Amino acid sequence: MKKPRKPKVAPTMPPPERRLVLCVVGAPHGVRGECRVKSFTADPLAITDYGTLFAADGRAFEIEQGRWLKDDMLVVRFEGMTDRDEVAKLTNTELFVDRDNLPETEEEDEFYHADLIGLEAVDDAGTLIGRVDSMQNFGAGDIVEIRPVGGGQTWLLPFTKEAALKVDLKGGKLLIDPAHLAKPEPHQERPGYERPPAKSGKNKPGSGHKKPISEDKP
Repeated sequence: MKKPRKPKVAPTMPPPERRLVLCVVGAPHGVRGECRVKSFTADPLAITDYGTLFAADGRAFEIEQGRWLKDDMLVVRFEGMTDRDEVAKLTNTELFVDRDNLPETEEEDEFYHADLIGLEAVDDAGTLIGRVDSMQNFGAGDIVEIRPVGGGQTWLLPFTKEAALKVDLKGGKLLIDPAHLAKPEPHQERPGYERPPAKSGKNKPGSGHKKPISEDKP
């Protein structure tokens, strides 16, 4: 006699303090319900390792299939979604995971990249400079990409002890030294200009560097 199947337990949306953004949905890819997804993990495909993904409105998503496209971009099919128009409605939707599904960092000055995204960048006087838009790595260490409070092209800041002075995750702030900000040249402030994409990854320990880590840690 077969044992009765246990009912599938619906995933529970984590409270705000445990929500960690892992990716953002892009445009549809093809006509079979696939879409592009920008991953915030060092190994882009690692977003499949941490369980159910949630949108801010409470919807839950399971990744049925995923494959690497380029840089930090994936092509993903979500479970139960096969229609291009349905997937198109998700464009620009951030998806987060329960922070408890990720292992704790081993050192006090280690952070998940996704923990830093969204932090307010402030100077030592408390003036709001902007918000952390993403973490990048061009091969010489981790770079904080900051969206200025007044809008416009993003600014870059090396994630070093000299430039990123203090990370306050509970307060939602990143204390920075604005002198280390790299701002675009005036001629680059033109419509359609985009900085070339770059892969993000683990920062190798080095002199003077903090060590943000990404979500591919086993």
